Amino acid sequence: MKLLTIRSISFAAATLAMAASANALTIDWSGLQGTSTIAFSQSAISLFKANGGRVNALGNTTAVLPAGSPATAAAWTFVLPITSITITPTLKIGSGQASGSALDIVRKVADEDGNVLTSGIVLANFILDYTNKKVLADSTTHGAATLPKFAVFNFNVATPLALKYKFPLSITGHEVLDKLALTSPAVDLFATSLGLSGDAVLALVAGTDFGTLTQDIAVMVRKPAASKTPYVPAP
Repeated sequence: MKLLTIRSISFAAATLAMAASANALTIDWSGLQGTSTIAFSQSAISLFKANGGRVNALGNTTAVLPAGSPATAAAWTFVLPITSITITPTLKIGSGQASGSALDIVRKVADEDGNVLTSGIVLANFILDYTNKKVLADSTTHGAATLPKFAVFNFNVATPLALKYKFPLSITGHEVLDKLALTSPAVDLFATSLGLSGDAVLALVAGTDFGTLTQDIAVMVRKPAASKTPYVPAP
């Protein structure tokens, strides 16, 4: 295990050095430890609940329930394995990707006759774009075509990525992004996908702080490696 960890550290250091004199370089992180955790805010949870919505984990996403919650409870925190990191020529992280992860946002409402109508949108294969401070995702309205790398959220960097070195050869990193807010195109897409209407409702959606994204990485072997096969919604 130590030998593999040392090799991983050496590889990471080498790629950083290469990035200084090359174009942006993408490092496969699927075999190393790294997670991105999205925790929806209480405001977002209230918005979902008030409109008959919930979020389901798909692909390699893991739903996290509070201790003691029944398995059927709605989860509002999700862990996505980080599968790649892109380093810019200036030795900064330009983006991070969670390929294979997906969230299905579903809304169920009853019509005048009591029939339950279901609508939704799947967000998959997330990318953190640090240059433009946006969260991108392949976005698929239920039953419609996919919009690849669609800008879903804007974000603020609350806690910049800080790398810690611990003897003998341990490198870890922690970062918190907050104030997740839907982009203007995403507000329109969510309205269409989830059947939302009315100026008051759309203004509330646009003004909601959806929560935080927390990234934790470690230059340590991940067994088994995370699947990096892009998630494709069922037709």
